[in-house]
Amino acid sequence: MSIFALVRPLVFALDPERAHRLTVSALKLLPTQAPQSADPALSVALAGLTFPSPVGLAAGFDKDAEVPDAMLSLGFGFVEVGTLTPLPQAGNPKPRLFRLSEDRGVINRMGFNNKGQAAALARLAARRRRGIVGVNVGANKDAIDRVADYASGIRQMAPVADYLTINISSPNTPGLRALQSGEALGELLDAVTEARAPGGPPVFLKVAPDLEPAEIDAVVKTAMGRIDALIIGNTTLSRPKLRSSDAGEAGGLSGAPLAALALRRLGDFRSASGGLLPLIAAGGIETAEQAWERIKAGASLVQLYSALVYHGPGLARTITRTLPTLMARDGIATIADAIGCEAR
Repeated sequence: MSIFALVRPLVFALDPERAHRLTVSALKLLPTQAPQSADPALSVALAGLTFPSPVGLAAGFDKDAEVPDAMLSLGFGFVEVGTLTPLPQAGNPKPRLFRLSEDRGVINRMGFNNKGQAAALARLAARRRRGIVGVNVGANKDAIDRVADYASGIRQMAPVADYLTINISSPNTPGLRALQSGEALGELLDAVTEARAPGGPPVFLKVAPDLEPAEIDAVVKTAMGRIDALIIGNTTLSRPKLRSSDAGEAGGLSGAPLAALALRRLGDFRSASGGLLPLIAAGGIETAEQAWERIKAGASLVQLYSALVYHGPGLARTITRTLPTLMARDGIATIADAIGCEAR
């Protein structure tokens, strides 16, 4: 039995947000060590970066860039911190985070709670630069000009980021998802392009899994040539059949109940882009088989978060160690060879 299996009942006895804060505090106590080397066959070249494995940590776990190196040492091939806004903000009223234990899901309506970009910038600037750490940026809830907030985030965080993610898909900031529409998205990406210095880090765009086919086509058309990859996707406002008592809470749903929708949307974006725009899969991934399925469906990389609640921090290493077995089973030598092999 794993250590996590032993402590999980104690963790689940706590309020979810308090449990998360205690987890981050505990991770701060881990000795800093270099990320462990993965099987070279797992490496992925994307946007000028070489990811040692395709299994990464999604934004939301380490909102304030407090433990990126601890997470890298736990077996993640890359870590994405944030979402960070230009100014600190408290987020939405509590309670705002709910475990759906019977469904292995999570509902959150956090609302970009974070201590602001300046505080995270100082922490990231002080760390020894090793391993791939991306920075996810957002807009303040009360921003007069949200596009300006994103441009500011790109400029501010670029010096400490291996890549930057524009998060316009959170359902918990009113009106934010409107930036995914045609003209608004074009205006945003133009501003981001202007803010990104020549030779700066690549820029990814994180979109919602709730987009319809016409909206997907519009996003791809607008994003092509302006960003380096799409992350598919954020939490969903939809509600499949759920058993948990908190299933009716407002907010974005993640975890196992999102898996089927996230996989379908990955395929939709792969079809819409013709395989010309790199894709990163997030949403409901909790096994090596699911990660492998997303890669074969077109994802260059995958990201985990909610599954850690139920399977513990060792999940990334478990998935990474199992992928070579799945590759051998399917007669595929490298992750690069597998990307989109079932969509071609």
